[in-house]
Amino acid sequence: MVFRSLLLATSLLAACATTALGQTLDEVIASPVLRANVTVAGDVVRIGDVIDNAGPAAQIAIYRAPDLGTVGSLSAAKIIATLRTHQVIGVDTRNIQDVTITRLSRSVEAKDIETQVALALEHRNGLGDAANLSLTFDRDVQSLRLDAANSGALDPISVRYDPRSTRFDVTFSIGNDANAAVTKLRFTGSAVETVEAAVLARGVDSKEVLKSSDVIVERRPKAEVGNDVASRDRAVGMQARRQLRAGQALRVSDLTKPDLVSRDQAVTLVYESAGLYLTIRGKAMEAGTEGDVVNVINLQSKRTVSGVVVGRGQVAVSVPAPRLPPASEAAPAKTSEAAAPVAVAANEQVPVSRKAE
Repeated sequence: MVFRSLLLATSLLAACATTALGQTLDEVIASPVLRANVTVAGDVVRIGDVIDNAGPAAQIAIYRAPDLGTVGSLSAAKIIATLRTHQVIGVDTRNIQDVTITRLSRSVEAKDIETQVALALEHRNGLGDAANLSLTFDRDVQSLRLDAANSGALDPISVRYDPRSTRFDVTFSIGNDANAAVTKLRFTGSAVETVEAAVLARGVDSKEVLKSSDVIVERRPKAEVGNDVASRDRAVGMQARRQLRAGQALRVSDLTKPDLVSRDQAVTLVYESAGLYLTIRGKAMEAGTEGDVVNVINLQSKRTVSGVVVGRGQVAVSVPAPRLPPASEAAPAKTSEAAAPVAVAANEQVPVSRKAE
């Protein structure tokens, strides 16, 4: 009985050992299997990229990877022949005819590069906001393809700007996940600050009032228009102080309120005071805009009066209030003279007159 139990236990241990040993051997001698689609992040293709179960040969480089962000193709027969030169045999091709190889990359668009350069120059040596900077690069900025490991942000490590020449020199560094040396990108060119300006679509004469169709909006260098630049809303409806050419950026000093009264124009004189409103025809002796004081001939009295321009063809003339004499010149108030009282002594008797008997 004891012998049977010992034999059974020995058989069970042998069976378990055989199963474990069989799994280990299967793992060691698993056949390599070809992959139909391969993705690589580096610049070479290794054996472990194209087959599963490559074993110790997985890190051996066998091909140069396609260009960044592109896809290449290799025939399965060519790959099998290359693997044999490295003593990798018995590959299960699974009837795959061709293997596609995709090179991963990081794309940095040209617009993003320009934005990062503008942000690096923002508020440097007198420059304004990045959104108002106009950049001209020495070389056309192209979208870049970087290794996928370069996952860091564009970090400006060197920024120089000369306000007199408007030249800039900006260098960025990009960190990576492979603990390799950082990638550096350098850009040079010119930068100027711009502002939105009202620009004439046509030439205008002096005293001409600007219409909506006469004014467009463009970005112009701030140095060209200065701090006196006029906005479109402020320019439309205003009058040119002098002759202006087409394409000229307007300044506030170029414009004035439109004249509501012209020289030698027939106008209406308005006299208004408490309880009185009177209008008379007149003739303006000079031009003026709203609020200006101008001289006008009263056509009825032929006298020249001054008034304030209050509307188109209207001049208000103030009526002087009647002048009151000063308080010091007022006539003295009349007073009634009363008889002075007679004082009577307390111990003095008033004599009484009697009739003679």
